[in-house]
Parts: sequence; C-alpha cells; structure tokens
Amino acid sequence: MNGNWKGGRTRHKAGYMMARVSDHPRAGKSPYVFEHILVVERLLGRHLAAGESVHHRNGVRDDNRPENLELWTRPQPSGIRVSDAVAWAREILERYGDMGTGTPPTVLP
Repeated sequence: MNGNWKGGRTRHKAGYMMARVSDHPRAGKSPYVFEHILVVERLLGRHLAAGESVHHRNGVRDDNRPENLELWTRPQPSGIRVSDAVAWAREILERYGDMGTGTPPTVLP
C-alpha cells in the first residue's frame, strides 16, 4: 500500500472533507465526493435532488456529524406567479412532509 494513502479521504482546499466514491453520481473527473453530502444521503436513503444542498449548522466545514447537518432547498425564483408559488409550495410539502418538529430534517425520528 502506498504510504500516502489516507483511507480514501482528503480535505478540500475550502476545508470540507471528501471521500473517494468513484461510482457516485456526483463523482466526475475526480472520484471524490463531499462527505457531508454522503452523510445526508445515507440518512435520507437517496441521493440529493436538484436544488438540494447540505448546510453545516455550526459553520465548521469538517464537522459532518448528522446533528450538525441540515438539508436545504433552493427557494422559488423571484417574480413568480402566485399560482406557480402555490404549486412550488405543494411540491415542497409533498417532498419533505411535515418537518416542523424543530429538529434538523436529517435527524431521523
């Protein structure tokens, strides 16, 4: 084994941890994927959908504990018709259900 091998993990220049998962949909030229995305995907049981992102609650980019991660979704575009906004809101409610429990959405019940 190469002495430089670090178990398939590396630190991105912005401070995020990355894991080697070459068959992941987000793995492009590089086989590495941000670890916080992998943690949330494992909790959700699916890959992130378009428009979803993961936020570190405490701002520490390498703190990938599930309780420190939140699933965020992009808000509807500005200048949207009311009927389109209502349709968007229904889609969000259908996708995420009632998450008004005060816990981060990635914390499983």
